[in-house]
Amino acid sequence: MSGDRLVILAAGISSRMKKSAGGTTGQGDALREQARDKPKSMLGVGAGDRPFLDYLLFNARESGYADIVLVVGADDRVIRNHYGEQERDNHFRGLTISYATQSIPPGRTKPLGTADALHQALLSRPDWRGHLFTVCNGDNLYSKRALKLMSDCRHKNALVDYDRSALQFATLRVEAFAVILKDENGCLLSILEKPSPEEITRAAGPAGRVGVSMNLFRLSYDAILPCLENAPLHAVRLEKELPTAVVALVCAHPESVYAIPVAEHVVDLTNRSDIEVVKAHLQREFKQFAF
Repeated sequence: MSGDRLVILAAGISSRMKKSAGGTTGQGDALREQARDKPKSMLGVGAGDRPFLDYLLFNARESGYADIVLVVGADDRVIRNHYGEQERDNHFRGLTISYATQSIPPGRTKPLGTADALHQALLSRPDWRGHLFTVCNGDNLYSKRALKLMSDCRHKNALVDYDRSALQFATLRVEAFAVILKDENGCLLSILEKPSPEEITRAAGPAGRVGVSMNLFRLSYDAILPCLENAPLHAVRLEKELPTAVVALVCAHPESVYAIPVAEHVVDLTNRSDIEVVKAHLQREFKQFAF
């Protein structure tokens, strides 16, 4: 299959989860302790303390993905202990799982960002050269439909263009999401991080629809690799960001990335206040979860 490759970015140090107050969300002491010590994607928010990442991997498998690269931190043991200790070819519930390590460079307290994470993933899999793959965050639960749209897309490079009005978050949170600028043919022009009100207005379509990116991309290994290698540090956040690399691809090759419109919610596990919401969603939507 040409669309069965998936990179999941799971190496973040969860600084917002660790800093956010946990006393008002109602979760027990065990989950609060996990939020301090584990990657967000490994919090036991599912039935029987199943980690969040299990549910994303389940949706990926059901959408046709089989070859998975998890980007992990250099000191990670939690993810490896759960999905397999080998660097390559761990077998987990019908998936083949490999790891790419994103280290923290000397002089920094955090990794270099999502563009660097994907760069490390591709360097770990030179056998993917000449192929297409999907990449996504490890702390978002994307639907089977959205994941399959990426694997089945006829375009070599694409992203899911989420209708902002369908996202079930607080208004201030939604307004901070990166908005998508595209041409009349649906091709990506730019991704505007932390958009101003003027930029949001500019991004609105004829019917007032505003599309946002939730970091779900389909990409060509050969096309995106040089953009990742040359990604600059963000002036404020001092990280190399994946959307910046994708926009660089568009600048070098106009009309090369297609935006696929979708109107649905994306479950997000960013702050401790998200934990109870995520738990309720999993209990409601995964009653017959067999994985």
